[in-house]
Amino acid sequence: MHFQWYPGHMTKAKRQMQEDIKLVDLVIELVDARVPLSSRNPDIDELGKHKFRLILLNKADLADERQNQAWAAYFRGKGFFVVELDARRKNAMKTIQNTILDACREKIERDRRRGIKNRPIRAMVAGIPNVGKSTFINTFAGKACAKTGNKPGVTKGKQWIRLNKNVELLDTPGILWPRFEDQEVGMKLALIGSMNDELLNLDELSLKLISFLKEAYPGALADRYQISEEREQAADILKEIAENRNCIRAGGELDYSKAASLVIDEFRSGVIGRITLEWPEQEEKETDETGQR
Repeated sequence: MHFQWYPGHMTKAKRQMQEDIKLVDLVIELVDARVPLSSRNPDIDELGKHKFRLILLNKADLADERQNQAWAAYFRGKGFFVVELDARRKNAMKTIQNTILDACREKIERDRRRGIKNRPIRAMVAGIPNVGKSTFINTFAGKACAKTGNKPGVTKGKQWIRLNKNVELLDTPGILWPRFEDQEVGMKLALIGSMNDELLNLDELSLKLISFLKEAYPGALADRYQISEEREQAADILKEIAENRNCIRAGGELDYSKAASLVIDEFRSGVIGRITLEWPEQEEKETDETGQR
């Protein structure tokens, strides 16, 4: 399966971001805590290289808690400010507000020396589709000021949101990069829902997920679906899930596609457990082996 999805409006969005970046002090980048590297657009690093940077590990409640801590340490080691959060809840918003002020302290002090008072920090909210940017903005602002949706690509235009006297946010459409050099990245993005499911082979995608879970989170599938994980082939495990969950077509045949969708949906919703698909220790090992990322 070849993963590729880059709607035409994203090319326009990238050009707009190149213009808008001149207007902001800080780039707030949301990533999915289950795939913190794969859900980062490398274009954003280039666009924001002269700006203060904050990474929000969103959907941290769905990710492996131990790996959340490891990824936070990983990004802080590279000079980013980092906050873990579930964008649907308000409990992290005060921490984010304080972190924004901390990240932009140099700018605030510079304004103060120049006699400039009460000029708000302007921050761009960026990220690939479906990482929760609009949900974060709505929760942070305390009102439905940014359109939200559970499908990638809902946010189409730009809008400024005044949060308080200290911070203004610029929402931007989610953008992917034109092609994935590493198809593993595409596979992970497909699993978390950053691509249109209608363009994907969900049967094949579920087998990739089952193979990963069997190796990295042994027992997770067995506990959820009351099956044995001793089978070597992911297809055999999917068959057993279909049998146990009564995924049957008219005529009595097993409905593998229904079982595949079930496994993917329950991974995405966290029902199978708190799962992280990539770990910092793996990234560091690959970097050591190849000399690059």
